[in-house]
Amino acid sequence: MLALIPALPLAAVAVNLILGDRLGRRGTAFLACGAVFASFVLAALSVIHLASLPPGARTMVADVYTWMRVGDFKVDVAFLLDPLSSVMVLVVTGVGFLIHLYSVGYMAHDASFRRFFLYLNLFMFAMLTLVLAKNFLVMFVGWEGVGLCSYLLIGFWMDRPSAARAGMKAFVVNRIGDFGFLLGMLTLFAWTGSLDYERVFAAAPIVFHPGTLAITFATLALLLGATGKSAQIPLYTWLPDAMEGPTPVSALIHAATMVTAGVYMVARCHILFTMAPFSLETVAVIGAATALFAATIGVAQNDIKRVLAYSTVSQLGYMFFACGVGAFGAGIFHLMTHAFFKALLFLGAGSVIHALSGEQDMRKMGGLASRLPWTHGVMLVACVAIAGIPPFAGFFSKDEILSAAFASGHYGVWVAGLLGAVLTAFYMFRLYFLTFRGSSRLTHEAEHHLHESPAVMVAPLVVLAALSVVGGFVGLPFQEGGRRLTTLEGGAALERWLAPVFGEGGAAGASHAVPHLSFTTEWALIAVSVAAAAFGIAMASRAYAKAAGEPIAEKAPRLYGLLEHKYWIDELYDTIAVRPIRALGDVLWRFWDEKIVDGTVNGVAYVVEWASAVLRVFQTGFVGTYALFLTLGVAALIAHYLVR
Repeated sequence: MLALIPALPLAAVAVNLILGDRLGRRGTAFLACGAVFASFVLAALSVIHLASLPPGARTMVADVYTWMRVGDFKVDVAFLLDPLSSVMVLVVTGVGFLIHLYSVGYMAHDASFRRFFLYLNLFMFAMLTLVLAKNFLVMFVGWEGVGLCSYLLIGFWMDRPSAARAGMKAFVVNRIGDFGFLLGMLTLFAWTGSLDYERVFAAAPIVFHPGTLAITFATLALLLGATGKSAQIPLYTWLPDAMEGPTPVSALIHAATMVTAGVYMVARCHILFTMAPFSLETVAVIGAATALFAATIGVAQNDIKRVLAYSTVSQLGYMFFACGVGAFGAGIFHLMTHAFFKALLFLGAGSVIHALSGEQDMRKMGGLASRLPWTHGVMLVACVAIAGIPPFAGFFSKDEILSAAFASGHYGVWVAGLLGAVLTAFYMFRLYFLTFRGSSRLTHEAEHHLHESPAVMVAPLVVLAALSVVGGFVGLPFQEGGRRLTTLEGGAALERWLAPVFGEGGAAGASHAVPHLSFTTEWALIAVSVAAAAFGIAMASRAYAKAAGEPIAEKAPRLYGLLEHKYWIDELYDTIAVRPIRALGDVLWRFWDEKIVDGTVNGVAYVVEWASAVLRVFQTGFVGTYALFLTLGVAALIAHYLVR
């Protein structure tokens, strides 16, 4: 049953390819959505069975076949379901199904409807392969698969040059990260002799000495792969440009699939990272820096999807620094809640764009609350959830991460996370006020076509809104033996569920376990966190609730310009990397390709042509010519002997 979870979306791809347009739009939608829903049902049944097992035995394995065998080395196509992968598979299939359902309405009039769902199902297969893989090689297949599908879906509207460029940018930037993943995987194989998770993690404490160069190099290489897939500094630049694809694609990439792959991989390899303190600290620093850096950029973006893109980069930073401080369970918790409200935000933004006939500039919106009541309601829920206001889902996971950073002594990381929380609340409610409140700034055409989305699009929004409200309750502490357990004691249901993988409290290894906070300190940190979010919302309300222009641009034009142009990082990369590499490629093309490679091939052709021209003099096809040459040859032979 476990192998069927990724197989069903792949089967839908095959049927879609074979039957083609004979399925029709309704048949295509039913096939694509039905396959993902069936995968979700199988995943839920598998997790229920997993939960019935004793905590120490919560592992299900499906060996499909032996992929390769060389001496003692063997790699199987095998799938693993444990508490960690169970959370991921439920998020991927559950949120993925809602996005598929939403896409039926959003893409209803697109000429490439069938191709879109083919790519979407292929994306689901790749991501499910990644999260269910039992070894690094099968994970790498899924890892590369989601990279390919992101390229296909970001550049889905291939007639748009900007979409084609964005797809290529995502592909190239991710290849840099993938090279790191490959180096890390080969290093682990060289030292442990295996690529199977169980064997690698069991052998690691024996063959690696903690903190040595080998384990540090392997984990830093894996981290490079994670920064590419999960859009962290320095490889984050592809994700904001991924907005060129259809909005459901953005929701799928940002919420349920590709960008969570890096976080999942780091969490899966927690045993390795805890053996490399430098690598773990690097994870924390990169995560905190990305969370704050991306949040500042989001403050000055005007494209509604681009604001959400930088929000994703920032929120992924929170997940990374949670792992970096040893709170792997908190990172996975935020991954789950983020999937709910970020999918809701993107699909809600898609509903706005759909209602405005493609308009994405928030400066041309306003006053939509009464015109799009359902969309307004769910977007407000999502904004409150991501801002971290209790009792919405984002509050529980964000607070757990900040508390873990403080408890572990990473006070700089905690400050960065707190400032990021202020900015998150600010730019999300800036989006809310510019889009739904104030006076209407719609164009005449957008005003004429303004309408609420159909039920097939609204229904997934309502479900995601409900999950964004209640999804954080799995982080509530509970009573044990008459004593209230704090979150950091592993008292939350999700932490207890992940304990067989990460240990008590979601921290990996005793040396990296997150220290317990006192009851008073924990509540003080909660109060500071909520106050930070409330302050950000209040500042956004003051600046944008009734503003006709852009207050930041008016009061600090240089700062606003810097943020609006994203610190000119893309231009910097273009100057120091893209142009030199392109220039080198141009030189190699003109010298090596044209002169050496083409010259060699053309030279061989020229020699053959010259030899053929000589032979054609003798091979004419006329008997008289052959007789003449024969006579001349005999005469020459006779003359030779006479001369002698």
